[in-house]
Amino acid sequence: MPTPIIFDTDPGVDDAQAIAIALAHPDIELLGLTTTFGNVTIEVATQNALLLAELAGQSIPVAQGAAGPLVKPKNPPPGHIHGDNGLGNIELPQVSTQALKQSAAQFIVEQVNARPGEVVLAAVGPLGNLAAALQLDPTLVDKVKRVVVMGGSIREGGNVTPVAEANIFNDPHAAARVLQADWPLTLVGLDATHRCVLDPQSMARIVEAQGRLGKVLGESYDFYRAFYQQALGIDGCCPHDSCALVWLMRPDLFRVERGYLSVVTDGLAEGQTLMAPERREFVDPRWSQGNVAEICMNADGPGVIDWIVDTLATPPSH
Repeated sequence: MPTPIIFDTDPGVDDAQAIAIALAHPDIELLGLTTTFGNVTIEVATQNALLLAELAGQSIPVAQGAAGPLVKPKNPPPGHIHGDNGLGNIELPQVSTQALKQSAAQFIVEQVNARPGEVVLAAVGPLGNLAAALQLDPTLVDKVKRVVVMGGSIREGGNVTPVAEANIFNDPHAAARVLQADWPLTLVGLDATHRCVLDPQSMARIVEAQGRLGKVLGESYDFYRAFYQQALGIDGCCPHDSCALVWLMRPDLFRVERGYLSVVTDGLAEGQTLMAPERREFVDPRWSQGNVAEICMNADGPGVIDWIVDTLATPPSH
């Protein structure tokens, strides 16, 4: 039976790659895309989500969500990383479909309640939609099968501040609620995703197999790759958001530790993700609040890339 997932996303370049996986993999039933601000504005995120599903020739519900953070002022989108349109500033086709009237949070609540115990929430942007869904229906914690979050960094250091990863930094208050909620949660952060590099040869195979969607993936990848060469000195890109789906399908490719998560919500370390290992005692209990989560602390980088390429470069069975 395919795993039903809701993919919560702020479609920039690596989100587009992950959405392609969610659309293509025979063991994933994509119930819908919910959009958030982050890599781009909420309007651009929603347009990109609609476009990517259209290019794949699939009819997938898209629900628009959080336009900004819960508490802090919004950071401007990182146009130098993903392009102002989120897809490397390439020329994009017109979108012919529309988002649902329902908000992202309402969509999440409705879908999870319709299939209690079955739905996985995969969140790869700032976490406002999941925080809002919890606010609408606190019983979600007992009804989702699992929450998989691409975000955070435990030992790797940050990518937007010395200590903070972008998704958590963009809305630390939402992240604090989501990472400490009483639901089964796996965090796939920079400790794992920085071990994975999607190289140009692998990307070329994906582009060739993915038709109209492949063209957009390939051209947006070129822009993102240039950023990575300058920022990390690697040739390729880290497919951060895809890693959340790889973990879901192939958890054996990751090394996981168990612990309590918390998020620093203000001050110099704003957006930092802290993990208190499950079996350690600290001077007082404030680091060990909430639920024990699974945190990906390492990944088999080549194995992850092979899986992504196998998924996207194999002609679809339908």
